[in-house]
Amino acid sequence: MRISVIGCGYLGAVHAAAMASLGHQVIGIDPDPAKIASLSSGRAPFFEPGLPELLRQGLDGGRLSFTTSPSAAAANSVHFICVGTPQLPGSLGADLTALDTATEELMPHLRPGGVVVGKSTVPVGTARPLAARLADAHAALIWNPEFLREGRAVADTLAPDRIVYGLATTTARGFANDTGDSASTARAAGSLDQVYARLLESGVPRLEMSYESAELVKTSANSYLALRVSFINAISDLADSAGADILDVAAALRLDERIGKHFLNPGLGFGGGCLPKDLHALTSRAEQLDAPLTAALLSTADQINVSRRARVVELTQRALDGPVAGSRLAVLGLAFKPMSDDVRNSQSILVAEALAAAGAKIVATDPRAVETARAAHPALAYTGTVMEAVKDADAILLLTEWPEYRELDPTRLASWTRTRQVVDARCVLDIPTWAAAGWTVHAPGRPVPLNV
Repeated sequence: MRISVIGCGYLGAVHAAAMASLGHQVIGIDPDPAKIASLSSGRAPFFEPGLPELLRQGLDGGRLSFTTSPSAAAANSVHFICVGTPQLPGSLGADLTALDTATEELMPHLRPGGVVVGKSTVPVGTARPLAARLADAHAALIWNPEFLREGRAVADTLAPDRIVYGLATTTARGFANDTGDSASTARAAGSLDQVYARLLESGVPRLEMSYESAELVKTSANSYLALRVSFINAISDLADSAGADILDVAAALRLDERIGKHFLNPGLGFGGGCLPKDLHALTSRAEQLDAPLTAALLSTADQINVSRRARVVELTQRALDGPVAGSRLAVLGLAFKPMSDDVRNSQSILVAEALAAAGAKIVATDPRAVETARAAHPALAYTGTVMEAVKDADAILLLTEWPEYRELDPTRLASWTRTRQVVDARCVLDIPTWAAAGWTVHAPGRPVPLNV
């Protein structure tokens, strides 16, 4: 298949490289010349394991190319829209400007019978009017939401746990949509089946549903995960008050097959470019659709997540036995999660900035995200090594649970710091090992003092 990928940010770059690896002829289109130059040379503009190798494979094989020109889409029959839909400034809603722009720039280059596939995350109710616009160019729209996890995006694209088709004409749960042409929809679905042929042949489930259901699948999936994170953190507050250990509680919950093991890690909460944005967008849409209880539930999850920052500041004050002003604090971890250099909505950076605003001297480090953090938050002080970060520190704050931070030698670390106080904001350190080395560990939802 000849494929266009419109938008070569995180989603688009991964999708373009993955589709080329499946044997398709793919061209990525993005208005940013620097991004296109980087991708054309085989360098990803962000850290994602496995992506550089996939890019090089596609470029060297002649199946993958990148350009800034929308007209390059004219030769192709399937067009994936992978542009960003960030949160609107001053609002919880999603900014669909890039989606509208991409659609307008693509339409003059669509062939009759062309297929446009929406992968961007959008509020429910977005796709159907977009499909009507594309019908004027005799093109069909399928909404095909992505379910990527940063740090595992390549594997999630090439071995997804499901593929969802939002179609103009479906019969779902006994209700038929009355818009769209059934023959055109069937042809479009057939084209997308060809794109995903190798995945479908491997047994990946394929679900057909309405546009609205497909849109809601994505935003509700991320919002549910956010709810789980906020739930366990709310229980960690209760554990603090009751003298329980949140890790014991979480371990028992994970063994309940009705609950499962994922997204029940207590600590600093969620960040990044997806969960906060999608939670906010669904909250906004619930308010617009007059679903106040749904909006209140989602809003409460967001409030709990925001409160995690203040909780870590409190733990830092406890570690210092007083105000943070004038203290030197080592921050380990800047990315919103391990295996990423993404600092969008990073809880770690927000905590570091709050402590700096209170008068602390912050020296921060991260295995991958120092440069992205420096570009976005230049007021903080950064260093490339743990040793430089913790030298003469009054306390260490572990804010992103990178494996190398979880495995630090507390005895060796103690020779560099001024005191032996550590704030484990992610609840990942081995407490007995650290306590045996003389450290006091302060962690949300865990009994204090945690030393021997």
